[in-house]
Amino acid sequence: MPTATEISGYSVGKAIRSKSILVIFPGALGDLICLIPTLQALAKRHDGAPLELMARAELARFATGRLGVAHGHSIDRREVAQLFAAGAGPIAVEARAFFGSFAQVCSFFASDDEHFIAALDAASSGRASHFPFRPPAAGHVAAGYLREIDVTVSEEEAARLDCSFELHREDLDMAEDRLAGLGLYVGNYALILPGSGSIAKNWPAQNFVALAEMLARRMRPLVVLGPAEAGLEPIFTARALPVVANIELAEVAALARLAGCFVGNDSGASHLAAAAGARGVAIFGPTDPERWRPLGRTTVMRREPLSALAPAEVAAALGM
Repeated sequence: MPTATEISGYSVGKAIRSKSILVIFPGALGDLICLIPTLQALAKRHDGAPLELMARAELARFATGRLGVAHGHSIDRREVAQLFAAGAGPIAVEARAFFGSFAQVCSFFASDDEHFIAALDAASSGRASHFPFRPPAAGHVAAGYLREIDVTVSEEEAARLDCSFELHREDLDMAEDRLAGLGLYVGNYALILPGSGSIAKNWPAQNFVALAEMLARRMRPLVVLGPAEAGLEPIFTARALPVVANIELAEVAALARLAGCFVGNDSGASHLAAAAGARGVAIFGPTDPERWRPLGRTTVMRREPLSALAPAEVAAALGM
């Protein structure tokens, strides 16, 4: 049973959020970037009501103030777990207080779980709508998310969808400080993004090394690695290529915005770079670029096996 103080805190939250729309989204970075047009459509539909995003903690943090999101929440918070446990008993007071504080809840989470749906409906007092995380229709996933919320999107409109977002001035300042420390200059470096969420989608690291050395004749490379790519760092540092690792998504986006170009795999980082406004090349292998390509000034190069794509071909696609 929550204390009086805890209940009071939820009451204050309810008063603050009474007009807010909560979007629950379980996806990774690339998925979230593809959701941006849908977030914009939801805000417009609800007369500009504040949007709050429940997602992976690092994504909720990044989205706040940048993707039209007023406030972020971790999808791992206990009120979500209480919804899954509700099948065995009544819904916890905390879950009712939290989800019931929103004017509307739009959930892309667990849409095939009847118990979760019923629990969220009850906790939100019937103000929840449920949509699949993976839209079943063909075409780009960004258009699929829009169609799920009943926004009509023609093929021509789908081809022009815009996933761009704005960065804070402090994001750009942080990136500029990073560049200065590395002896790099705005517009005169190539961002190298050699990782992804799946090894099967990764162009060989040695190909990225070869490409970086080709680009260095015209534009200095900068390699950005996430936690999943930590093992790749020695491959690049052995060739004296500058590497930054495990930095915040906002700084990655700012580094992309300030870069002359980027090269990446079919990955969230490539979606982030493209949405930040960078021009570049996204390398695809087993996945379908018609559905998953980054939207923006991005050239898609697809080859199976991935190793068959030569670094010289990518350099030529970048005009190098």
